[in-house]
Amino acid sequence: MLKRHSKKIVESGAPNLWFGVNFWSRGGGPRMWAEYDPDLVRAELREMRDLGIPLTRSFLYWPDFMPTSIAVDPTAADRYDDFLAAHAALGMRTIPTFIVGHMSGQNWDPVWRRGRDLFADPWFVERQEWFVSAIVERYSQHPAIAGWLLTNEIPIYADGVTRGAGTIDAAKVRIWAGRLISAARAAGATQPISVGDGAWGLEMSGADNGFRVRDLAPLVDFHGPHVYRMERDGVRQMLSAAFACEMLDIGNRPVILEEFGVSSDQVGDEAAAHYYRQSLHNSLLAGATGWIAWNNTDYDALENREPYSHHPHEMHFGITDCTGAAKPQAKEFAAFIELAGKLDLADYRRPSVDAAVIVPAFLESRFPFTQPLDATTVIEVTRQAYVASREADLPIALVREVDGIPDGAKLYLLPSAKQLTAPSWKRLDALVEAGATVYASYFAGSHDVHRGTWWPSLDARFGVAKKIRYGLIEPIPGDLLDLTFLRDFGDIAAGTVLAFPLAGNRNARSYLPCDAAGADVLAVDGAGHPALLLQRRGKGAYVLGCFPVEYMAAAGSDINPEPTWRLYSALAEYAGAIRPVQVDDPRVGCATMEAEDGRTLAWFVNFSPDELRVRPLTPRHRCVEALRDLPVSDLRIPPYGVEVVRLESLRPAQGGTIEE
Repeated sequence: MLKRHSKKIVESGAPNLWFGVNFWSRGGGPRMWAEYDPDLVRAELREMRDLGIPLTRSFLYWPDFMPTSIAVDPTAADRYDDFLAAHAALGMRTIPTFIVGHMSGQNWDPVWRRGRDLFADPWFVERQEWFVSAIVERYSQHPAIAGWLLTNEIPIYADGVTRGAGTIDAAKVRIWAGRLISAARAAGATQPISVGDGAWGLEMSGADNGFRVRDLAPLVDFHGPHVYRMERDGVRQMLSAAFACEMLDIGNRPVILEEFGVSSDQVGDEAAAHYYRQSLHNSLLAGATGWIAWNNTDYDALENREPYSHHPHEMHFGITDCTGAAKPQAKEFAAFIELAGKLDLADYRRPSVDAAVIVPAFLESRFPFTQPLDATTVIEVTRQAYVASREADLPIALVREVDGIPDGAKLYLLPSAKQLTAPSWKRLDALVEAGATVYASYFAGSHDVHRGTWWPSLDARFGVAKKIRYGLIEPIPGDLLDLTFLRDFGDIAAGTVLAFPLAGNRNARSYLPCDAAGADVLAVDGAGHPALLLQRRGKGAYVLGCFPVEYMAAAGSDINPEPTWRLYSALAEYAGAIRPVQVDDPRVGCATMEAEDGRTLAWFVNFSPDELRVRPLTPRHRCVEALRDLPVSDLRIPPYGVEVVRLESLRPAQGGTIEE
C-alpha cells in the first residue's frame, strides 16, 4: 500500500486544522496601517469569529512598515500591537506576512529599494533579514501569533511581467529564503513558517519561477498553495484546488490552502457557494489540513484607490460584503468548520491506497534538448487523470518519477506519457513481474520536435508490432473515438462501446498503429485497429492504450465525465485495487478518511449541476448518517452537494454469515 500525505500543523502537542481568512480592513485595504480604525477592525474580526473562523493572515504592507532602510515605523508597529490585542480578546490568532510588496494586481516598493535585486543584492537582502528580525523580536511571544509567512506572491513582485518564469534564479531564492527563515528563528520565532509564494513553481506547473518546492521544503513548516485556476471544464474546476494539494506531497509537510476564493464580480452567489463547498471538501480529501480564504471583506469604499481603481473586481473577493453581511460562500465556510468540529476531523487522515498515477520526471527535471511543452503537458494530463480517478471512485497516490516509483501498488497508471526515463521502464518491468498491473497510454507529444513516443522496447514490452512511420503521425479521424470491447475486462463487458470525444492539436491527436504480437486485444477502434491490449508478464500484466485519451480529455471543454473513468474502473477491477466505497454514477466522487481508532468517514461529492440519487456500494461496511446512528441505503445529493456518512464494518456472525 502507498501512504498519502495529510500531515497537520502540531500545536500544544496535538494535530490541528487551520481555518482562516486573508485579512485587510475595508476601511483601508493595503493602506489600513496608515488609516487604522481600531473600532472597525474589531467589528470585522467579530464578523469572522461569528462565522467560526478563528484565524487570519495579516500583511505588513512594506512601504508603510519600513519607510526607511533602518527603521520600522513606530506608528504602524503600535497599530499592529492593537490588531494583535483585538485578536487575543476574541480568542483569535493571525499569521503575519513580512515582505508585502505585491497585492491584488499591483506592486509597491519602499522608496529606498531603488531597483535593487530582491534576492541577490547583499545589502538589500540584509535589510530584509533585519526587518524580519525586528518584527519577530517584537511580536513572537504574543499569544495571537499562529505562524509566519515571508512574503505575499513574491514571484509577481520580483517580476511582474513573467511572474518569475525563466527570470528568477532558483539558487538565489533558496539562499534568500534560508537567510530570512534563519533570521526569524534566531529572533525567537517558534511558530510554523512558510514562504507565501503561492507554490506555483516547477514541480506544480512545469514552468520554473525560481521557487522550487523541493528546494524550499526543507526550510518551511508547511506548503501554502494559492489557487485561482481558470478552466474550460466544470469538474476540473471543482477539483482544481484539490489537485494542487495532491501534488504537494513533497518533503512530508502539511498543506495549507493559503489562498482560494472568487470575486462576486466574476461569479454569481450560488456558483460562489458551490465553488467554496467543493474546494473545501475536495481539498480535504486531497490532503489539505488548513484553509485560508481570500478574503474577509469587500472594499466598495476604496474604488478610487489603487489597486482597486484599475482592478475593480479585486474589491469583491470578500466572504462578507462591504456592510459585513455574510455572503453565501461565508456560510459554506462556516458549515465546513462546524462539520469539522462535530466530526473531529483533526483525528482523521487519508488511508493508504494500492493504485498510483505516475508523474513523469519531465515535469520538473530539466533534461537537455527537451521542449517547454514536454513539462507543461505533463501537468495537464496528470490533472485529467486525477479527475478520471475521482470519477471512478479510485483512490490514488500521485507518484513522482524523480522520487523513484515505489512498490506497494497493485495498479500503476501512466497516462498519455510521451516520455519516461529508461531506468523507470526497467522499474515498471520489475513491478509487473512481481504482480502489478501497469497501464500506459500512447502519446506522440503536443509539439513536432522529435515527435512520437520515446518509449524504449515498446514492441517487446507490450507484445505488439508497431507500425509507426518515421517522422509522421497517424491522425485520429472524426470527432469521436469509439472503442469496442471484444472481451470482458474488469467491470466492462464484451460488446461495450466507449465513445471518447476528440480534442487537441494536430500532433497529439494521433494514435499508435500496431498489430498484436503476443498481447491479447481487449478493444478495437471503429476501423478495427487494436486500441487496448493486454500483455501478461510474470505475475502481472501491461495494458497498452493506443490512444491518448487523457490528453484529449485534458484538451477538451465541458467534457467531464468522459469515458476514461470507465477504463480506470475496469483496470482497478482487473488489478484488484481496493475501492472502499463506490457509486454507479461518475458525477459523484467517493472517498474515505480514517481515524487512528478505526473510525471511517465516507464523502459523496456531486460534481454536477443536477440533483442526483445514488446508492453507496460498500461491500465491507454499512453506511450510517455521520452525526446520527440512522442507516443510509441511498443518498439524494443536491447540485454540487456533499454528503458525509460513517462506515461501520460488517462483521461475520456465527455460521460465517454477515450481520446486516
